[in-house]
Amino acid sequence: MYPGEKKYPHIFSPGKIGKMETKNRIKYGSTETNFNLRDGFVTDTEIAYMEAQAKGGAGIITTQGAFTDPAGEGKGYVGMMGIWDDKFIPGLKKIADVIRKHGAKSMCQLMHCGRVGGVELEYTVGPSNVKQAIPRFREPVEMSVEKIQLTIKEHIDGARRIVEAGYDAIEISGIVGYLISNFNSKYTNRRTDEYGGTVEKRARFMREIIEGIRKEVSSDIPLVIRLCGEELLDDRGGNTPEECLEVIKIAERAGIDALSVTIGWQESAVSVITRDIPMGNWLFIAERMKNNLKIPVSMAYRLFVPELPEEAIGKGNLDFWEMCRPMIADPDLPRKVLEDRQEDIIPCMACNLCLARLFRDQPITCMVRPNVGFEGHPEWQITPAQKKKKVYVIGGGPAGMQSAIVAAQRGHDVTLFEKSGRLGGQLATAAKGFFGDDEFARFVDYLDTQLKKNEVKVELNREMVEKDFVDPLKSPDAVVLASGSFLNKKDIPGGNRENVVLAHDVIEGKATVGKRVLIAGGRGLGIAVAQFLLGSGVQHEITMVEEQKKVGRDVNPSYIWRYVKKLKEGHVNVLKSAKIVEIADDGVKVIDAEGNNLSIPFDTVIVSSPVHQLNELAEQLEFACGELHTVGDAVKPRRAHNATMEGYRAGLRI
Repeated sequence: MYPGEKKYPHIFSPGKIGKMETKNRIKYGSTETNFNLRDGFVTDTEIAYMEAQAKGGAGIITTQGAFTDPAGEGKGYVGMMGIWDDKFIPGLKKIADVIRKHGAKSMCQLMHCGRVGGVELEYTVGPSNVKQAIPRFREPVEMSVEKIQLTIKEHIDGARRIVEAGYDAIEISGIVGYLISNFNSKYTNRRTDEYGGTVEKRARFMREIIEGIRKEVSSDIPLVIRLCGEELLDDRGGNTPEECLEVIKIAERAGIDALSVTIGWQESAVSVITRDIPMGNWLFIAERMKNNLKIPVSMAYRLFVPELPEEAIGKGNLDFWEMCRPMIADPDLPRKVLEDRQEDIIPCMACNLCLARLFRDQPITCMVRPNVGFEGHPEWQITPAQKKKKVYVIGGGPAGMQSAIVAAQRGHDVTLFEKSGRLGGQLATAAKGFFGDDEFARFVDYLDTQLKKNEVKVELNREMVEKDFVDPLKSPDAVVLASGSFLNKKDIPGGNRENVVLAHDVIEGKATVGKRVLIAGGRGLGIAVAQFLLGSGVQHEITMVEEQKKVGRDVNPSYIWRYVKKLKEGHVNVLKSAKIVEIADDGVKVIDAEGNNLSIPFDTVIVSSPVHQLNELAEQLEFACGELHTVGDAVKPRRAHNATMEGYRAGLRI
């Protein structure tokens, strides 16, 4: 027996959905990747990604959603799998085969994206023409009854192809604003015919799909559906929790074997899966389902650590621990939990980079696992180096730590030098913020643990200078320059005064901040320090000055809307398209968007931009060592995923 089986007996007990038995209660949830071809055919990249998930030890592996119609009205992502023709079966079968090869049960998902679909069309479709809350989506065209019935048949035909491709189970997606949820919700279903009106009539589309698949497919094949336990659309007339439950009961009566319950839509004006939502926050919804249904229930949202699902399963409030983003971050998460090696789990930061990439029609990437999408590429694998080298890594932020770990895993002799007294760089600073950003410490701790396990020598409070590389007998064979970036008060005329401070110092608690605060810069760092002040419990009068037309241009779209909301709630005065001219004794001189000259009184000015790369050593090291790699903010100040990606690649190249 593995130690994790003793520690988490409920997670690692056998599960059952319909007639299908599973080796444990862990389900990899459906996740779009944009790894496939635009015509819907599966690629080797997708197959390799799915095989990595199957190797990790989960009992059930679910494919991404496959769109069901030839016109692409159900297609919500450019790299989405197709299932509207028999020609797709061979590619789908390859995924089922690699899942089975590693002892997991395979589940393929049917998905019509409805009002958020038609990614390559000029229109979308839905039960009614209801205005979109998110501008990037096009207005839906109301479906005729004939179109509805054709779409039902397309789902049924897709289910048949899933069985022919050799999958163990079928899943139907009816969540986050996709077509089935569009019909179920009174927000988007304004019909007055047999497919609209009461809850029963709105759910008819879903029911006929379920019943049609049950007639088409053997009862030996489990049928699972993903539905919203709460839509969080109260501000625009969405379903109540009671109506959501009634829809789910209709699905149960129609013949589903299990429910994957979710929360919220893409159009919901409430945070659902961001870091400010505590882990386990939504378990009460799973409990509500368990109290009202007879079928197994799984749930994915914000269950990143095993203690939460273990307790919920033990109490009878949940049947399966479902994961999407945590297993993008680490496909081996189930196996590491089984072996009780949680310190080795690459922790998801809920940064939603994966989602941001999808919505920009790009393949997913990951802040904490740089080789996402490259599982089948030999040059992205960590393999032994041909020659062992002495490697110096200068800088202990995420870029430096990542490069040091990979280089050490390849067999190099690695020493990391950090001029401050702690590792983690700006991530460690960010972890001192509010609204859930303390989770960044999980990734810093993971990297620190891997440095130790891979015997990387770490020297803190050690600033490297040119003379450290002069002696050829002591100098390294290779250097990774990950020295990061810096802010400079002198960038602003009049900035060299005591009550002008740097954003990092404020978050670190190294600077005193008065009541009237002006934040110079409205990109990610400026917003972070504003959030810090708003969450500090001290009342500040905050003005933010940003030269661009929008604040947070470098912030993930999953977060920027909630950050802007918090700025408004905190009564932060945001001046966009504005420029700071000078910091004077009687106020900060600003030219606003209309060209007006303003003088803003202040007690403290916090500098958050511009951010400069710190790489003076680069020119000197070019002649002092045989191999130099510059990574992260030392190249150009950007976001954390750029740092980890470049650090990983540098470690591979040495």
